[in-house]
Amino acid sequence: MGTPGLGNRGSGQRLGITEPISLSGPTEYDVIKTSELEKFLQDAGLYESQEDAVNREEVLGRLDQIVKKWAKSISRAKGLNEQLVQEANAKIFTFGSYRLGVHGPGADIDTLCVGPRHATREEDFFGELHRMLSEMSEVSELHPVPDAHVPVLKFKFSGVSIDLLYAKLSLWVIPEDLDISQDSILQNADDQTVRSLNGCRVTDQILRLVPNIQNFRTTLRCMRFWAKRRGVYSNVAGFLGGINWALLVARICQLYPNALPNMLVSRFFMVYTQWRWPNPVMLCNIEEGSLGLQIWDPRRNPKDRYHLMPIITPAYPCMNSSYNVSASTLRIMFEEFQRGNDICEV
Repeated sequence: MGTPGLGNRGSGQRLGITEPISLSGPTEYDVIKTSELEKFLQDAGLYESQEDAVNREEVLGRLDQIVKKWAKSISRAKGLNEQLVQEANAKIFTFGSYRLGVHGPGADIDTLCVGPRHATREEDFFGELHRMLSEMSEVSELHPVPDAHVPVLKFKFSGVSIDLLYAKLSLWVIPEDLDISQDSILQNADDQTVRSLNGCRVTDQILRLVPNIQNFRTTLRCMRFWAKRRGVYSNVAGFLGGINWALLVARICQLYPNALPNMLVSRFFMVYTQWRWPNPVMLCNIEEGSLGLQIWDPRRNPKDRYHLMPIITPAYPCMNSSYNVSASTLRIMFEEFQRGNDICEV
């Protein structure tokens, strides 16, 4: 659950599938305007207080302790030998806006519980872990959603909203230093586990592929705020959701690696006003992988050819994160990009 460093990746390293559009650094004007932008976002209430941040960290630490206790409990109940019971482990990872560092006050924390091969989703996660949580005074509004496309336990822990997914790995013991970015983690995983792991793997990969994390975060906060104000922030309604906006902003950061957020915002509108959809937005080349999982490939998959605004996730198996976009919602978003560009050019 650590936070990556905030600095530049180093001027010698190219990020992205093309050369940058510009390597120009900021002017004094850019520094002033970025400072004004950050103050505007602060005044708009987009940042949580230090007290709330500490509370979230404590809740995540407590949740990690609970799933570790759960792993030992079910291992003992299944008759595993005492050594395996003592070594039994589960681990909490975060993803989404919290992991990206762009969450606001009161936002959900997207979390993933990674458990061993003998801890089943149906009996143990939605059964025993659900029972343990239901008996805790800190837990309220506990709602299991086992039949969702990505099964989830929803609840509040000490007032903090949690969405908890589950990934069952093929390991008997989950190491504390587990690296879920390795493709081998997907070996023998069921479809629900692959989908559950995808959020963490994509979020971590985005943070690896942007040249400056702090500039990325400020720009993304701004674009999320703008999209919500303009009514184009909604995956369900055929617009774009959190991961889509993160990928679009990350690509702009790659194309202008030395720019500050004020310039990145204006370049966002300029680039996507000119973008020739359905050419895909990608942060890295699509990996074929060795596990045979289906990836986004319009040459092989006929249904992929009908995607109007492909925004491709950067972790294997690469998918189009914006398949809900329709001709009408794409037109509306293009008009909003054009409006944003016109304002920035004034």
